[in-house]
Amino acid sequence: MVNMDQIAGLAKQIKGSIRQSIGKATGNRLMQIRGMADKSAGQVQKACGDMKAMLKKAM
Repeated sequence: MVNMDQIAGLAKQIKGSIRQSIGKATGNRLMQIRGMADKSAGQVQKACGDMKAMLKKAM
């Protein structure tokens, strides 16, 4: 079962990857950095969602 944190985390990771790629292609270093930040935030949010799912399953 997937929860909203997992979905939102994956969406942020995808958004970050796209932003980072566009930044690389255009030479926009700031956009690359923001993309990396979005990817990291998405990974953290997805990990929180994974933890919630594990806790819910354990109960």
